[in-house]
Parts: sequence; structure tokens; C-alpha cells
Amino acid sequence: MCMAVPSRIVAIGNGMATVEAFGVTRTTSLMMLEDEVAVGDYLILGAGGNFASERLEPEAAEQALAYLAQVLADGQA
Repeated sequence: MCMAVPSRIVAIGNGMATVEAFGVTRTTSLMMLEDEVAVGDYLILGAGGNFASERLEPEAAEQALAYLAQVLADGQA
């Protein structure tokens, strides 16, 4: 099973973005995106995290992150 975690763009350069989710940063390619993106936007990354597959609206990303944070917290209780 694959779970997509919204990741926030913290830097962009040369067709690549540095993204962050739950304190972990990674670099991902933007070449598969149709939408223009900017620092602060949220992305869904493909399996392995090498390519961004879509841009998310902030509200949807923040809801998903809050839900995932709660799942992680409940799992550690």
C-alpha cells in the first residue's frame, strides 16, 4: 500500500523543489506537473518521492496532515 503525504515546498530551483513533511526534507522533480508552483505550495509526490504528481489546495493538504499527525499520535499512545 502506498500513502501520499502532502509535502510543502520550501525551495525551488532548476526544475526541482525541496519539500518538507513532518520535519523530513527531500528533493523532487517538478517536470511532471502541469500547474505552476511556488514556495509554500503543497505537493503530492509519486512513489519513491522522485517526482511531484500534483499540487494540492492548502486546505486539503492541511486537513490531510492533521489527520496523519493524529493517526501517528494515536499509534504511539
